[in-house]
Amino acid sequence: MKRIIPLVMAIALAGCATGPRYLRPKVYVPVSYKHGGSLPAAPAPGWQVAVPRDAQQRGEWWQIFHERKLNSLEERIDVSNQTVRQAVATLEQAQALAGQARALYFPTIGAGAGVAPSHTSANVPSSLAGKTVTDYSAGLTASWEPDLFDKIGHEVTAATARAQASAGDLAAVELSMHAELAVDYFDLRQVDSQAALLGQTVHAYDQALTMVRERYDMGVASDYELAQAETQVQTARAQLIDLGVSRARLEDAIAALIGVPASRFSLPADPTQLAPPDIPVGVPSELLERWPDVAAAERRVAASNADVGSAVSAFFPDVILSASRGFESYGIGDWLTLPSRFWAVGPQIVGTLFEGGLRHQRLAQAKASYQTSVAAYRQVVLTSFQEVEDNLAALRVLASEAQVQQAAVADSQRALDLAMKLYRGGATDYLNVVTAQTIALTNERQATAIAGRRLDASVLLVKSLGGLWGGGSGLGSVSSVRSPVRVATRR
Repeated sequence: MKRIIPLVMAIALAGCATGPRYLRPKVYVPVSYKHGGSLPAAPAPGWQVAVPRDAQQRGEWWQIFHERKLNSLEERIDVSNQTVRQAVATLEQAQALAGQARALYFPTIGAGAGVAPSHTSANVPSSLAGKTVTDYSAGLTASWEPDLFDKIGHEVTAATARAQASAGDLAAVELSMHAELAVDYFDLRQVDSQAALLGQTVHAYDQALTMVRERYDMGVASDYELAQAETQVQTARAQLIDLGVSRARLEDAIAALIGVPASRFSLPADPTQLAPPDIPVGVPSELLERWPDVAAAERRVAASNADVGSAVSAFFPDVILSASRGFESYGIGDWLTLPSRFWAVGPQIVGTLFEGGLRHQRLAQAKASYQTSVAAYRQVVLTSFQEVEDNLAALRVLASEAQVQQAAVADSQRALDLAMKLYRGGATDYLNVVTAQTIALTNERQATAIAGRRLDASVLLVKSLGGLWGGGSGLGSVSSVRSPVRVATRR
């Protein structure tokens, strides 16, 4: 009975809750996006409406661009990209740590056997004085620490939350790598469009140079006009050659993203201009559940809250239940006989009475760490909304700019045609033609660049929205690298 009283008292004390109850930090969520009014609210073709959840799989959102080559490249990200593989390994490590924490709920059972010769001093008053004896022993030991004050519970909660945060990090890395590949691919296509434009320009300039040379041979054009025409041709050729640097860098960047050496990868030129798709942005409140960085930051807040609970639990004593049973004898002949049996069982209560304020300082550190994680979570939310607004604004502004720029291209081309007619008729000099050619080329290149920027902004908007969310059909298919750990957002 006396042995049980301390255990009963400890169990009675276990009813005291340790640590603060976790509540997700409050953040300001706008009702609507400031720059989203001009975008369509209804889904465009290729999209599907789904209820966003941070645990759902992000679909193959890049398919909305209807670009087969991009689709085939994106499929290689989750398999071959080394940054994704590193994030997968980090997640597996966090899951293993969570498993270690959960293992503390169970008792520890051990078995052992030993042979220990020893010589007893002759000056010791004993029947074994001056003799050498061998101690033979074998037995089982068991110990268990009941989680009376939620010490293990807080460790499990913290480790599990950190594993969920790592799953969010993996999702964010995958989303970022897919978006980076799409941006590089569209930038490469934009370079190809620029190259096609410059190729056509060089051909047009060559034709103009032929006309100037004919006029020069007839004595109508001057040396200066011929030099101007030749300069225009060489300048356009130099610009065309210079695009090779940008194309090589983008091609090599794509190779690195899909995990192959740059020397073994190439993409054929394709100058086709793509139109950006309409993207349904939903409402801002969905972003807290859709964006993996937000979910990961919130899970780290939960882990820090559990760390505070662990620091509070350290003020309570440890209760350990232990037992052992086996055989022990000085002779091998009677080692495993009934009289050689031994056993021991009983509870232990261990507490720290004085440690110079160590536990108080650890508690203060845990609380400060919690406040740090709360601030980091709120900053991630603010940054996420900022990225959405930035890309919504970019799409809206670039759409208007593209319309104006197309008008400028048409006007500059008309001015160039007029300048060429006047020059053929001898009504103006070639300087006006050169000026018109330069303006026309600049406007056409700017129009091509705007088209590329609109595609990039579309990709970045999808990224800032947390990807495409599906319910298991259509574009919402499951990626090849996924985690069994749920990135939860508690309420």
